[in-house]
Parts: sequence; structure tokens; C-alpha cells
Amino acid sequence: MKTKPGKRISDGLILKTAGEVLFRELEAVKALRFSLGPGFAKAIKLLNSCGGRVIVTGLGKSGIIAKKISATLSSTGTPSTYMHPVEAIHGDMGVLCEDDVIISLSNSGQTEELNKLITLLKKRGFKIISITNNPSSKMARHSDITLNLNTKREACPYNLVPTSTTTAMLVLGDAIAVTLMKIKGFGSEKFADLHPGGNLGKLLNLKVGDIMRTGRENPVINQDVSLGKALALMTSTALGAVSISDKKGRLAGFFTDGDLRRKVSEINLGRAIKFYMTPRPTSVTAGAMAVEAALLMQKKRIDNMPVVDGKGRVIGVIDERDLLKEGLL
Repeated sequence: MKTKPGKRISDGLILKTAGEVLFRELEAVKALRFSLGPGFAKAIKLLNSCGGRVIVTGLGKSGIIAKKISATLSSTGTPSTYMHPVEAIHGDMGVLCEDDVIISLSNSGQTEELNKLITLLKKRGFKIISITNNPSSKMARHSDITLNLNTKREACPYNLVPTSTTTAMLVLGDAIAVTLMKIKGFGSEKFADLHPGGNLGKLLNLKVGDIMRTGRENPVINQDVSLGKALALMTSTALGAVSISDKKGRLAGFFTDGDLRRKVSEINLGRAIKFYMTPRPTSVTAGAMAVEAALLMQKKRIDNMPVVDGKGRVIGVIDERDLLKEGLL
């Protein structure tokens, strides 16, 4: 329903209303501390021992939250799928395997279509975890474990529209997924395997070796060579820096155009570069994550950084422009 033309709405009313919504939903999240007890621990143990998948179900707004919880579980090492309760009783129960565990979401616990499904699942011997705001409901009575949301009221001014309760369901679902993730030892490498695409994929999969500059784009010179020759090599590339090596090819120092500006008053082009370089510079290995290199360069406030192998030999260089191109800076 639109506001009548000409009716003024004050900024104060808008912000007051929004603030009340945030307050009530925050209270709903805080109340979840009462949901963490023996029942929650029992639910985690059941889900951790699940030999099949975790089937998450719910209807309406609870169904939307159920889809998100299922997606979070799958992406964090607990195979899961969402099952629509109405479609389930019209044939989709065929997707179930005997080792699956059910998580059912309903604020009231009295949703007719959902309870019809829960009754059928119970008869077939499935283990059921219910998440509800009504631990005395039919759904709860048919469940093996009930997690009570403890939500006092919705953020809706009429206490009707699912708001606080769905927020609480979502947060409790995240608590379940992340707890299982930690128990299973599902680390960043496994997470990266499941998220190869997009910016998240880059953060988790892109390594320094994938984007470092090598060959002619990686100027390296011996520490006993003159500053003049080092400058000539440095300016032959767009890098604005040169790595300095010892006789065994190991990184001894780094020299940049910034160093040149800072030391211009003491410049002697015929003197060895080792007297002007930055010794023991910050470096990184090719196997390091690119995002870690980006954070290190930000912390050190440097534009580029030598890349070394396990023996400290210079094998490449990484430049902030390469990181910017990949969206890591």
C-alpha cells in the first residue's frame, strides 16, 4: 500500500522504526544462548555421525532459511540438500537414503504440510532434529531432538511477519554448520576445493607462483655489479625495482626507484649496488597464497616483493599491479 500523495514521512520515524527492527532481531539472536545446551550437543553428534546427507526442510519463509542452511552445510563439509515438504509427499521422498538425517524448520511447529511429512519420515525410521519456537508442537513431539529458538516476538509491529524467528533460525543454522566444520577439521584447503570460482575462489586458490613475474620481467643482478648497471637493468622493465643476489643466486637485497630517490645525494654510479640496496628484504615463496602476499605488502607499505625458492634463490617478483588486476588489493 502506497503512502497518500502529499503525506510527509519524517526521517526520525523511518530511523526509529528501522532501529526497533534491529533491536528486536538482535534480542532474538541473543536469546539463542538458551538453545545451546545438551540438546544442541546431541544434535551435533548425530549430524557428525551421519552416514548419508543432512536433509533440511521447511515451508514458506522457514523453507527459504532451510535452503540457506543446507547450502552452508554442503559448502563446509557436511553433504546436504533441501527438500520441499509438499513436493516430498508427492514423490520427492524417493531421494532419501536410509542413513540421512532430517532437520526440520518451523516457527510454530504446527505447519500441516510439514507435519504430514515429518510423520511419514518418523514411521520410516529417520532421525529428526526440529528447530522451532514451540517445543510442545506436533513437529517437536515427532522429533528425536528439538532445538528451541526462544524467540519472544517478531520484529514485525503486529508480531505476524516472520522476521526475528527466521533470523534466529539462520544464525542457529550457521552455528550448526560451523561447529561441524571445526569438528570435522574442514580447513581452508578443503574449502578452496569447493569454491574454485569467483573472487572467493581467487582468495582461496590463487598462489604467488600463479601471478609472479619471471624471466625478463624479473630483473636480478649480482650484488657486486655497479649501481649504474643495476639502474640500467631496472629501467629496462616497467617494474621499477631489481632483486640483488649473492654468488649462489640467493636473495641478498632489493633496490627500488624509491631507494634511488632517498639516496640520490650519495649516488656513485660506479660503486657496487650492495652499498645502496635494502639488505634482507621482505620476500615470499611461490607457494604462498596471493592474498597473503597482498596483505604483507600492505602491511609493509611496499609496491613489489621478490619471490624466492626453498633455498632462498630469486625465482620471480610480485608487483602490486598484478594483485590489483586480480582484485586482491
